[in-house]
Amino acid sequence: MTNTDVRAEAGRADRDLIVRLAFGSMAAQTLRAAVRLRVVELMGDTPRRAADVAVDAGAEPQPMTRLLRALAGLGLLREHAPDSFSVTPAGALLDPGRPDSLASFVGMFTEPAVVRAWEHLDGSVRTGEVAFDAVFGTDFFSHLAQHSELSAEFNAAMSQAVSETAAALPYAFDFGRFTRVTDVGGGEGTLLAGVLAAHPGLTGVVFDTAEGLAEAPRTMERHALKGRCSLAAGDFFRSVPEGSDLYLMKSVLHDWTDDQAVTILSHCRAVLPPGGLVLIVEPVLPEVVDTGTESDVTDGGVTYLSDLNMLVNVGGRERTRKDFEELCHRAGLSLTSVTPLTEAAPYSLIQAVAD
Repeated sequence: MTNTDVRAEAGRADRDLIVRLAFGSMAAQTLRAAVRLRVVELMGDTPRRAADVAVDAGAEPQPMTRLLRALAGLGLLREHAPDSFSVTPAGALLDPGRPDSLASFVGMFTEPAVVRAWEHLDGSVRTGEVAFDAVFGTDFFSHLAQHSELSAEFNAAMSQAVSETAAALPYAFDFGRFTRVTDVGGGEGTLLAGVLAAHPGLTGVVFDTAEGLAEAPRTMERHALKGRCSLAAGDFFRSVPEGSDLYLMKSVLHDWTDDQAVTILSHCRAVLPPGGLVLIVEPVLPEVVDTGTESDVTDGGVTYLSDLNMLVNVGGRERTRKDFEELCHRAGLSLTSVTPLTEAAPYSLIQAVAD
């Protein structure tokens, strides 16, 4: 192969990358259609003809065939013979009946209310302002509170997003030296349920808004934890419950500006007893983007897209270790360690104690 051939091959690869990225929103909407039409659920465990899936989905056969072929092209189905499809392991995650399903997660992150603000990303970059607020006339979480179905979908999506962390976290941190943990912004309680189930000597509190706690009683009942875990509704911008020696928060601080994050941490600091700890579970961005490292390659840039999602939809941000150190310092805390949660990448465990 000549140098000219090598340059031409590299040029084609570069063009292919841009084309794939430009088609990214179409791929996302293909996933959304698959979830809304219950494609994977209807496919089951054996190969099926597109026409049969169309009948069960209440759809037209020819467009269904085209959808199934697109899903096959994305690696979510496999076409064994013309018009005969089966579900791949990745595609199976779109089945809402699976405990590890990502169907609600896909539904939420392809939801028009979430996607629409992205149309104004350039404006948010120019001004630093939250596009969602300008588009909808209110902030994201107030919008959720006003739309119960969307709020339920958001809670379900967050539950699915946290399931991997809930499985890994109990064995990645020494919870045994604490007696009571408050999960600040803990939603429907999946994360804390995983921790309590693995540590019978621990009790806990799930603290969130009333809307965020809507499904928490069912979670605690499902895990037989009603006697060991209480629910507390409130506003972490005003206070957090007293009485715990460990304050846990996952994917909370990245929703908020630096000043708001300091307020949340300061309220944890105010009730932290001697020997108490704040445990933050969030991605920690490297100081420099390096796609040659394993973490950035396997993440595929998703954490940086999440950072932009915070910009356009809620006004928060993903942060580096230095950023977290500064937040903790302003709140009267000292960051003592950052440990990658390897079983639930890209998250890390950030430990902070009172100054």
